[in-house]
Amino acid sequence: MEFQYLTLSRQGGVARLTLNRPDKHNAFGDTMIQELNQALAHLAKEPPTVLVLAANGKHFSAGADLAWMKSQVNLDEQSNIRDARELARLMHSLDRFPSPTLALVDGAAFGGALGLIACCDIALASPRARFCLSEVKLGLIPAVISPFVARAMGQRQARRFMLSAEQFDADTAFRLGLVHQVCDDLSAEGETMIATLTGNGPKAMQACKALLHTIEQHPFDEALAQLTAEAIARIRVSDEGQEGLGAFFDKRPPSWQGEN
Repeated sequence: MEFQYLTLSRQGGVARLTLNRPDKHNAFGDTMIQELNQALAHLAKEPPTVLVLAANGKHFSAGADLAWMKSQVNLDEQSNIRDARELARLMHSLDRFPSPTLALVDGAAFGGALGLIACCDIALASPRARFCLSEVKLGLIPAVISPFVARAMGQRQARRFMLSAEQFDADTAFRLGLVHQVCDDLSAEGETMIATLTGNGPKAMQACKALLHTIEQHPFDEALAQLTAEAIARIRVSDEGQEGLGAFFDKRPPSWQGEN
């Protein structure tokens, strides 16, 4: 697929989706949002083992594009709702992408960019990464991304940083739980994480991710106990489960490790 503001590549089990508007610090507007939605829908048809989200240039993303924001001023409420729904669809699609997702964050990550990071399963950042939920400075609110960001950093911390619009550094993002690791060599640590993920059973990781989404929304009761029991039973008798257990007992690599 060809895009104006993205690059998409796939090699073996690894797909790489890269924001590619470095002259505008990878700020996103309606075109980039549409392209991201198209790319995710395309990849979800035949999910890779892992999806890597990164950016070209010095910054992950400066947030919303100024021209896009200016155009929104002239839209009526219903048109603004339709516009915002596309961003909401992007966040939901990334959050529910079937395979593990890995965000590699360098430079500025402002506004909606924090939503992209929070929707990824794993996020690594360089020491020079800077973060800001800047919306209230413009008289706006981080509405569409709020469920994902608040889930990542917790309601208490979300209250502070969404209301204050303070910038914070990578170490603070780590302490808040927004990123999992601060890496002196982001590229090398990213490749290490990719190798770790591709060493795991692809179907098992997809099933694990789906299970996590399910248990997040349900109390622990008899219905959930039954669901989890069925989940492990189903994976044990699956082709991948049988191969993984057989490889373990035979002391050999499982078949999927030769596919990536």
